[in-house]
Amino acid sequence: MSRILLAFRAFFAILFGNPLPKELKPQAPAPKAPVKAEPQPPNPAHALQLLAILQRDSRLVDFLMEDVSGYEDEQIGAAVRSLHDQARDSLARYLSLQPVIDGVEGAYTRPSTSDPAAVKFIGNVPAAKPEGGTLRHKGWRAAKMDLPALNPKQDASIIAPAEIEIE
Repeated sequence: MSRILLAFRAFFAILFGNPLPKELKPQAPAPKAPVKAEPQPPNPAHALQLLAILQRDSRLVDFLMEDVSGYEDEQIGAAVRSLHDQARDSLARYLSLQPVIDGVEGAYTRPSTSDPAAVKFIGNVPAAKPEGGTLRHKGWRAAKMDLPALNPKQDASIIAPAEIEIE
């Protein structure tokens, strides 16, 4: 019965331009704590896409899958020179790479982060976390990735299509 009475009160308040009964005024929601966005998991198709780009531009996969034990070092060196230039150009086109530690290799370095994904201690590592050591490799971090959009209709697992020549 009280809902019918409330409906009549609201009707006449609207009809005559009076304020709505306080029972009908929307209550302000309690403030919610900001929700921290979870990082998106990496898409494995992007790794396959980059491998496909390196195959397309420099035939990297062909080179890596070939047994080179029967070739002379000079033959391998000549093949690697052009492969190196083409693969490097492809990486520069789609990725912006930066060193993880911008220091001088061979010099004593203290890492600015304790992230084990960014810095790996090697050699005679003590049980307690070391403060620093000799920088042997700067590491690489992708500062920006600008890959072309993936085609949803294309099978990302195909790194390079088979080629059949018609004569």
